[in-house]
Amino acid sequence: MIPKIIKLIASISLFGYGVYQITETFIGNGIFLIILSILLVVLYFKNEVLIFAFLSLRKQDFDRTERILKLIALVKKQQGFYHYLNGLIQSQKNLTIAEKHFREALKLGLSMSHDIAMAKLSLAGIMMQKRRKREAQSLLTEAKSFDKHNMLTAQIKLMQEQMKRI
Repeated sequence: MIPKIIKLIASISLFGYGVYQITETFIGNGIFLIILSILLVVLYFKNEVLIFAFLSLRKQDFDRTERILKLIALVKKQQGFYHYLNGLIQSQKNLTIAEKHFREALKLGLSMSHDIAMAKLSLAGIMMQKRRKREAQSLLTEAKSFDKHNMLTAQIKLMQEQMKRI
């Protein structure tokens, strides 16, 4: 967790030195340094610890993900994603806590529409398990509207079939 000002200073320095290398006919070095400075700018806006947490979540190592998430100090935009990841972890353990995290993530905002759709779909699943059919149905409808690339269509249909049995 490198402080943000150091990331910016290093990025500007690398970019400047990269341009200098290109003017001195060391084009390969200059391009590499410019790409490295762009990487630092990306890491300025995306917390690298969140990336590691997401990767361990994909491996379904929930304990490690939870330990990683406790290390994070986030800016406001990243707090929604933090609560989203915590909701996914807690959905394996405690549905009430998972519901709180998903609601907080949706309140703070998620940047990707498929993340919003997944959070609403997960929340709809929790509502179904709590026998709150009307709320689950509205969340499913919202999830369907946010699923622009139809990645969650099968899960939404499966959940709608399960709701008919309730």
